[in-house]
Amino acid sequence: MRDRDRERGRERARERDVDLSFDLATLPKLELHLHHEGAAPPAFIRRLAQEKRIDLGKVFDAQGHYAYSDFVDFLRVYEAATEVLNTPEDYARLTTAVLEQSAESGVIYSETFLSPDFCGGSDVGAWKEYLHAIREAADAAERDMGIVLRGVITCIRHFGPEKARASAACAAETAGDWIVGFGIAGDEAKGKPKDFSYAFDMAREAGLHLTAHAGEWGGPQSIRDAISDLGVSRIGHGVRAIEDLALVDQLAESGVVLEVCPGSNVALKLYPDFTRHPIQMLRERGVKVTVSTDDPPFFHTTMTREYEALRLAFGWDRGVFAEIARTALDAAFCDAATKEKLAKRLEETPA
Repeated sequence: MRDRDRERGRERARERDVDLSFDLATLPKLELHLHHEGAAPPAFIRRLAQEKRIDLGKVFDAQGHYAYSDFVDFLRVYEAATEVLNTPEDYARLTTAVLEQSAESGVIYSETFLSPDFCGGSDVGAWKEYLHAIREAADAAERDMGIVLRGVITCIRHFGPEKARASAACAAETAGDWIVGFGIAGDEAKGKPKDFSYAFDMAREAGLHLTAHAGEWGGPQSIRDAISDLGVSRIGHGVRAIEDLALVDQLAESGVVLEVCPGSNVALKLYPDFTRHPIQMLRERGVKVTVSTDDPPFFHTTMTREYEALRLAFGWDRGVFAEIARTALDAAFCDAATKEKLAKRLEETPA
């Protein structure tokens, strides 16, 4: 949401007597859908490219923002930007930069999507080196900024099932208290969920929780397939379930949680604006929804901006945001001890 649109939204909210008195930035937030490389600040990527003398081509616009025309072009720019991230030290620096911007928005817990395809080419030994560097940076951020990070390994759908198995092998080798989940991202037009069932079976056997991108560019059937063929407990995006109310009711009854990224959906023109985003309708029909930023610099958003846009669009108050945070905590893939600590921080939030 741009500054001009935000001010117009605030004017409309005042007319509807929406409570604008509480500071959204200070509310504790939990984010379950964040792509690690996609959260890289553009300035960070430009600086790293300059250090390495790498020409990234048409990745940025004249203002220094990521530049893309549609979702497929977004994937191109995303993967081009990752070319400068080719050492464990690069990922350590990236982790610090990502957590700094998340902490500024009041995020106390985040699950980040990590792909071994980008971290060592899905070689288990190389992946472990990258993971060690990421964890060291995350531990320092938790100590210094109070933000907790956990990793969810994702295979890349348009890279194909064989590479997905390699990613699952990396996930199985490093599953534990920090790598807590496995999922799939990428171009929903490539392949079917069942093509990746072997990789998901590997991750499940390793004790990892499961999620899958579906119902963003694929319709309601893509959500049904992800649930039935991959056995996931969460769906990344999932907003197009609203096109099939029987599916909406199924989600509500089963408790499958949606990792909703409204700003991403609006930026990529899945919906024209926040007021016409289905997150509120999904909530009203009993679906468990959470709020995340997806790839925040690409979509000019932060968790605070997501909250602000939702307050302006739907009049959400403290109670709704507390519900959203609690849903995210319940759906988080981390262990019980971590959840208990986070729950105390939520309880300490002033009314």
